[in-house]
Amino acid sequence: MNSLKDCDKAWINVNLATMDGNDSDPCGIKYKQAIGIRNGHIACIEPMSKVTATCLPYKVFDAHNSWMTPGLIDCHTHLVYAGQRSQEFEQRLTGSSSKTIMRLGGGVMSTVRSTRVRSTAQLVKCSLPRLHSLCSEGVTTIEIKSGYGLGYRDELKVLKAIEQLQNHTQCRIVKTLLTTHLLPAEYAGRPERYIEMLCTELIPEVAQKKMAEAIDIYYEPHTFNLKQCQKVLESALENGLAIKGHMEHFGSTGGTSLVARMGGLSCDHLEYLDELGVRDMAEHGTVAVLLPGPFYILQRKHPPPVELLRQYKIPMAIATDLNPGSSPLASIRLMMNMSCVLFNLTPTEALSGVTRHAAKALGVHHKLGIIKQGYSADLCLWDIEHPAELSYQLGSSPLKQKIIGGEIIK
Repeated sequence: MNSLKDCDKAWINVNLATMDGNDSDPCGIKYKQAIGIRNGHIACIEPMSKVTATCLPYKVFDAHNSWMTPGLIDCHTHLVYAGQRSQEFEQRLTGSSSKTIMRLGGGVMSTVRSTRVRSTAQLVKCSLPRLHSLCSEGVTTIEIKSGYGLGYRDELKVLKAIEQLQNHTQCRIVKTLLTTHLLPAEYAGRPERYIEMLCTELIPEVAQKKMAEAIDIYYEPHTFNLKQCQKVLESALENGLAIKGHMEHFGSTGGTSLVARMGGLSCDHLEYLDELGVRDMAEHGTVAVLLPGPFYILQRKHPPPVELLRQYKIPMAIATDLNPGSSPLASIRLMMNMSCVLFNLTPTEALSGVTRHAAKALGVHHKLGIIKQGYSADLCLWDIEHPAELSYQLGSSPLKQKIIGGEIIK
């Protein structure tokens, strides 16, 4: 077993919320610890009572009883897009319906049009401020979905922009191809042809070029049927990609059961999820990703079935759903607060939702999301008195240091 003397850097006098706890202590709290890092990974954790820091042959950081958590993870964003839709926000507040907004040229297709006419470089440039905003709050891993290209060429362009964003940040980026967002105008009246293009052209190329780790389907019955969505998921699995889905957002559809039974990593939104869907998620280990941002912006009244998810012990992740229409909110800590206020999660559940459960939603829970020997040293050091503060107080940044792969980023 490694000891501090075997490491290349260490933090002493630190309180740890390891997020590797049990039912009586979900945060896995360890007071007055030393944590050693070697080759970008957590090598050892020792109580300060056993440490003589002056004997260590490398730089030691004294945390002065600050708190350390795993790096935060935003497991659901759509942050690569062009344009903005603030006019829609005002229109909704003055009583305009979604149909009226779309008739006036707004809605998702407005973003699609703006995104399609931008180059890859332009998409990178306009997306960077959103990425930097999330990372400044302690996010060390972020999932970014495509979806605003819709067509073959433009989806590849968006995925290329996501790939190039990695050159501008040390945060880890997980790439996802969002497929059945909408039916593009060039396929009007031909949804089967669009599904065929996804399954035989786009998904195989994305998989071959390793442009995404997962495929996401957006299932609303007025656009595609469940059989068509199943074809997309089957194509993803055949091409070695993970699967997940936007489900039960505006009504009960049965899509969650389909994704879970096919081995999906996560189902997201879930406002109208029923008990059958919850049981299927529990049986197949699918994570529930709760998205308080669109619930807040759209002034929804039907929250996800949190008590049912607790009853079946479904891991609940929390994410921003950062997008220009229903969640223009580049703040993971705001989502933590909203999940407590709007969905009645506890601060401990909220912190679990942006660490260990978010890591599971992305399929990276074997190396990220908890503080444990052997895991990647993606960590945040906070000037707080208790981890609950991260969900409680907004408007100031208690982040003292951010560490990714053992390197201090901030």
